[in-house]
Amino acid sequence: MKPGYLLLRCMILCATFSAALHGAAQQNPAPQQQQTPPPAEPPQPMPGAEQSDQVLRLTTKEVLVPTLVEKHDGGVVYGLTAQDFVVEDNGVPQKVRVQEEMDTAPVALVVAIEQGGMSVLEFDKFMKLAPLLDTFLTDEKSQAALVGFDSEPHLIKDFTHSGEELNNGITHMEPGDGGDSIMDTISYAVDLLGTQPREYRRVLLLISEARDHGSKHTKTEALIRKIGQSDVLVLTVSFSPGRAEFLHDAQDSGEVRTMNMVSGLVMLAQAMRKNVTKEIASMSGGEYTTFTGDKKFEQRVLDAAKHTRNRYLLTFSPSNPTPGLHTLKVRLAQNYGARIVARADYWVGDEAPAGGAQ
Repeated sequence: MKPGYLLLRCMILCATFSAALHGAAQQNPAPQQQQTPPPAEPPQPMPGAEQSDQVLRLTTKEVLVPTLVEKHDGGVVYGLTAQDFVVEDNGVPQKVRVQEEMDTAPVALVVAIEQGGMSVLEFDKFMKLAPLLDTFLTDEKSQAALVGFDSEPHLIKDFTHSGEELNNGITHMEPGDGGDSIMDTISYAVDLLGTQPREYRRVLLLISEARDHGSKHTKTEALIRKIGQSDVLVLTVSFSPGRAEFLHDAQDSGEVRTMNMVSGLVMLAQAMRKNVTKEIASMSGGEYTTFTGDKKFEQRVLDAAKHTRNRYLLTFSPSNPTPGLHTLKVRLAQNYGARIVARADYWVGDEAPAGGAQ
C-alpha cells in the first residue's frame, strides 16, 4: 500500500472522529456550571510596604505586652519595675522584664481614617486632626503615614515627619463609596508599619465606625493571628455606638478571656464581627474610645498620643508556647487602686496568609 494512500486514510479517519465528537456534544451538552467569581486577590502592596522587610518583635520566644497604668484621676503611674507586675499567660504567671530602652524610642504612626460609610458626617472633625498629630511626633525621628479607606484602603501620604504634608493630605480627603473595609485596612497598616526600623514604637491610630463593612481580602481569624503576632499598638477612636458600650470597654482589661484557646478564638472572632475596632485595640494593648462632638474627638486623639509614650513595655518568654491563641491578664503585685490597660491576647504559630485564607 502506498504511503500517500495511508496518510489520506488517516486524515479522513481523524476528521470523521472529530465530527462524531462534535455531534455528541451537541446532543448531550454538558450541564452548565454556575459561574463563580475568582477569589479576591490580596491588595497590591502600598508604596514602602515591602513584605520581605517586615520585622516583628513578637515571637514565641518573647512576647511584647504594652501596659498603661493610670490613677483614678487619669494620671499615669510612673517608676514601676518588673517586680511590680504580674503577667499570666493562660492563667500561668510568667517571668517579666520591662524594656526601659524603649522609653525614648521614636514613634512610627499610621493614621487610618474612614472615608466611606457614614464618615461624611464627621469630615468637619477630621479636618482638625493634623495639628493633633504633632503630639505623636515630638522628636525629630518620629514619622507618620496617612491612609484613607472606604471599600479599599488608599495610601494618601507615605511616612513623613512633616505636619504640613500630613495636613495637606487630610484637608484634601474626599468622601468615598459606601464601604468601610476596616479589617483590610488594619492588615494594610500592620504591613506598612512592619517596614519601619526595629527600634521604633509602631502605632496604628484608627478613626472609623465600629463595625466592618466590605473587607474582601482579610478573614477574621487571619487578622486575629496577624495582630497576635505583631508588635503594633492599635488605638481606635470610633463614631459613638453608645455610652453603655464605652463604659463596659473602659473596665475591660482582657480578664474575661481567660479560657481555653479554642473557645477563646471563637468568642474573639464573634466579638470582632460586632465591633472590630474595640477587639483589635484590646488584643494589642491599645484603647478603644468613642466621640460625638468636636471637643470629644480632639481630646480622644490627644489622650491616645499621650498614652502611646506612657505605656510600660513588658516582655516575657512563654513558659508553655502551645500553638494557638493565648490570653493574657496583667495586674499589679500590690493594689495601687490603678486602672490597667494591657495586651489581652497573642498568637503562637504560623502567621496567616496575607489574603486571610484560614
